[in-house]
Amino acid sequence: MSVYDFSVLDQESREISLSDYRGKVLLIVNTATHCGFTPQYLGLQALYEQYHGRGFEILDFPCNQFGGQAPGSDAEIHDFCLSRYAITFPQFAKIKVNGEEADPLYKHLKKEKPGLLGGTIKWNFTKFLVNRDGEVVKRFAPQDTPESLAEAVEALL
Repeated sequence: MSVYDFSVLDQESREISLSDYRGKVLLIVNTATHCGFTPQYLGLQALYEQYHGRGFEILDFPCNQFGGQAPGSDAEIHDFCLSRYAITFPQFAKIKVNGEEADPLYKHLKKEKPGLLGGTIKWNFTKFLVNRDGEVVKRFAPQDTPESLAEAVEALL
């Protein structure tokens, strides 16, 4: 099973098959708009601009499970990210990443790279790097800045 086997909802509640990203290097991130790590959107956008032309995509999944730090509707979250950080990478509908109601994609990501907490997401801005074959190859902690991921992304491109 690969990430390409999953479908997710975009910010307008349309179902999107991740097979649409087949052959791309992906960075999948759970985000929040009112978090100490929120300024990482600047670094994510810079990383996206640097590598997008070579087959790199960032998939942004807002999540309100950590301290209620992603309040608002999907549209409000997207408007905030556009106006404050001018993001151009795909942003999806708000999801849950932990617990019984965790999105199936995140259940898969955590199974493939469980991390130090034994298969849970620690906080906002946990990042998963996926190779062109849809395999999860690395997990990064929230404090790992987007700038620090450049070498790992470059290696997969």
